[in-house]
Amino acid sequence: MSETSTAGPLPGGPFQIAQAELEDCQQAIGYRFKTPDHLAAALIHSSVANSRLESNERMEFLGDAVLGLVICEALYQRFPDYLEGELTKLKSLLVSRKTCAQVAEELRLADFLVLGKGMHGRAHLPRSLPAAGLEALIAAVYADGGLEAAREFILASFAPAIEEAIASTHLRNYKSVLQQFAQHLFERAPVYDVLDEKGPDHAKCFEVSVRIGERRFGSAWGPSKKEAEQAAAKLALHELSNEHDDPLLKV
Repeated sequence: MSETSTAGPLPGGPFQIAQAELEDCQQAIGYRFKTPDHLAAALIHSSVANSRLESNERMEFLGDAVLGLVICEALYQRFPDYLEGELTKLKSLLVSRKTCAQVAEELRLADFLVLGKGMHGRAHLPRSLPAAGLEALIAAVYADGGLEAAREFILASFAPAIEEAIASTHLRNYKSVLQQFAQHLFERAPVYDVLDEKGPDHAKCFEVSVRIGERRFGSAWGPSKKEAEQAAAKLALHELSNEHDDPLLKV
């Protein structure tokens, strides 16, 4: 974290950030600003500003919206078979304060935030602080280079978090994994067939099998068609994992 220092003026307030610190920050985050004042404005925390309007809080608001748009677009394009609920769960995870704090930590953003003296002396800052700073930084990139620059910055910075979130989702969504690999390996989508059902109407169990083209995989039972389909997809993935050396097929 840096306290106020002397060099270039900051828009909207009397604060100054050393040019060398702005340079170090740009190297750390992997983006070079055409207008460094955008970056400087994103680094000013309300604890050091004379008013909240002179802090980066308004930029947090904009950055949060840009982050949500880019993540939603990326997930929408990458997972054409995901329903709204599945996409929403992934998006919520990726734009959460926890994930933003993790990304901010990887970018060393806390080292460059301009904080009040009381906060500067704290041994441990709340993780929400750099997370909010990241949203302000995204707004700065957006203001500096437009949506495409913001998209590139977000997707590069969030790449490990995106893959981690997708991997954790895959562990629970066998149908989604099978869908992707069926398209890749066989150039066709899996089809789920209900083979049998048992029990009274209020407590039925279903037996489902999955086939890809002419090939049928083992069947599985579940208390709902959806759960039986997931179980059948898991069986198919187990079988395919013995034939194809791909870590994403391991379930």
